[in-house]
Amino acid sequence: MGALLFADEPVQRFGLKLRDSSRLVRNVSSHITQFGGNYETYTLAALGAYSFIFKNKKLQTTTLLATQAYITGGIMERVLKVVFGRQRPYYYNPNAVEAEPTFHGPFFQGGRDINGKKLSNSFPSGHATVAFAAATVFAMEYKNSPFIRIFSYSVATLIGLSRITENKHWITDVFMGAVLGYYTGKQVVNNYHRYATLKAPRQKKKMVSFNLEYFHGRLLPGLVYKF
Repeated sequence: MGALLFADEPVQRFGLKLRDSSRLVRNVSSHITQFGGNYETYTLAALGAYSFIFKNKKLQTTTLLATQAYITGGIMERVLKVVFGRQRPYYYNPNAVEAEPTFHGPFFQGGRDINGKKLSNSFPSGHATVAFAAATVFAMEYKNSPFIRIFSYSVATLIGLSRITENKHWITDVFMGAVLGYYTGKQVVNNYHRYATLKAPRQKKKMVSFNLEYFHGRLLPGLVYKF
């Protein structure tokens, strides 16, 4: 990530130039960025409702795991925002020409934008974190479906990029959010399957035993094979 720190400002300027020069980019960016926030919550709720109504056990499990990853990732990114205290690209400082990708540490309160609205801290991107957390769960649970894997990660990537064109985050915020979300989703899925394996009934192993039977006044040896 160290190398990306040098790209924060150039990428921010490029993203703004791209957005300002294209109505299509502005429209797509403003809509798709919502899928890393409230829209994603609604989507997971809709998928969950569908899975329970139509008794799709696979989708039920996946949606619940994605929700767990969403919540876990959201908590983690909020903690990191407090720790790093980074100012956002649209942070307003009357004594500076433009915002800088500065880390202020744990006591920074986020500052305000040009309209005086209070801002939260920037690093990492919460939208990218929860988007990649949920996407990773779906990609892992439907690993045999290339379409779902590609679709999940494509949507998450577009959400992350939209945070740059919307001037809400630096590229390193988005990158770290994607990494955090990926590992959060992966850990949630792996923990679930480890737990499921431990709780599953143990299969009886094949076994051969020796016994003696009394038959018509004689002791007869025998073998018993259980499978």
